[in-house]
Amino acid sequence: MTVPPFQFALPGCVVFGRNQAARAPAEALAHGARGVLVHGADGARAEWLARALRDGGARLRMVACGAEPTLPMLEAALADLRDSDAQWVLALGGGAALDMGKALAALIPAPGGIMDHLEVVGRGLPLTAAPLPFIALPTTAGTGAEATRNAVIGLPDHGRKASIRDPRMLPRLAIVDPALTDGCPRGVTLASGLDALAQVIEPYLSCKATPFTDALVRPAIGPGLRALMRLMQAEDAAARDCMAWVSLCGGMALANGGLGAVHGLAGVIGGVTPAAHGAICGALLGPVLRMNRDHAPDPARAHEVCREIALALDCAESEAPQALARWARDAGLPGLGAQGLAPGRFAAVAEASLGSSSMKGNPFLPDAALLCEVLEAASPG
Repeated sequence: MTVPPFQFALPGCVVFGRNQAARAPAEALAHGARGVLVHGADGARAEWLARALRDGGARLRMVACGAEPTLPMLEAALADLRDSDAQWVLALGGGAALDMGKALAALIPAPGGIMDHLEVVGRGLPLTAAPLPFIALPTTAGTGAEATRNAVIGLPDHGRKASIRDPRMLPRLAIVDPALTDGCPRGVTLASGLDALAQVIEPYLSCKATPFTDALVRPAIGPGLRALMRLMQAEDAAARDCMAWVSLCGGMALANGGLGAVHGLAGVIGGVTPAAHGAICGALLGPVLRMNRDHAPDPARAHEVCREIALALDCAESEAPQALARWARDAGLPGLGAQGLAPGRFAAVAEASLGSSSMKGNPFLPDAALLCEVLEAASPG
């Protein structure tokens, strides 16, 4: 077996398992007493953690992140925290809260402004100061943000999303406790779960795939889809555990092996619609898989993925992409049209996506016309 050269970067430490979230206060306080706790829209869900931190002696500042972070949200949070003298940042929540936490950990000590480090519309420069220690506690199984080196920020004035990216933004510690995802609302479970599924499929198909990323994601595709199917029927602790693992694997893989057209398109669509990232990815996944199977110069891996999906959905391999899209719609996922993407925007979205970093991982570079066909296929429902 010939193994080509490759490298990989991971969080400083990953703790996986039920009831492991209780370790977070002591881990944070090991970095000092002054900290920032980022949480989702409902601060009450973070109260257990805030209380434990304060009982341990923390001088705590709280930041609410009730939606995917935007540049104005980040600017406001930074302005409020500049005098905090924070020694660490801890984020408890979905991908939005984790991205806000990563961005704050990176920028609180940064001497320059946000635009110095923001890609696409800014200068995209590496950080000149080391980020604060960042601890991630995901409460959804989807984005894998607990294992990535970037923070995605919405730019309302530009109709785009862009990242702040630096290898040192990888979390110092990721605590992946599936119990934190128990009881997650059905719609959030579906959208975030399809995002997690996309993030184990796309790195496997990626032209940047490595033996390391293959080892992570290839075994996760079939079990991930089956676990998500179970969760659409009933609450199931074992399925929650599986999805948390799939999400973590996807995060580690995409950080080291890239993504593809699903996320290349989703980043642009998320800038021009109010739709949630996971729902966008879920609508795109089937049509993009079909495009890659039918048009990639070497479709062997896409056929493998289709076989896994066919086994889970009990359909013919040839129908797997369409069957996956139908299953997602039947489970309640709206198409892109219902999510706010009008057909008149297809061409502009397709053109803009071609320059995205995610698109560079797709197994081939599609043209705008082919991407418009994907958008059309992802729109009904």
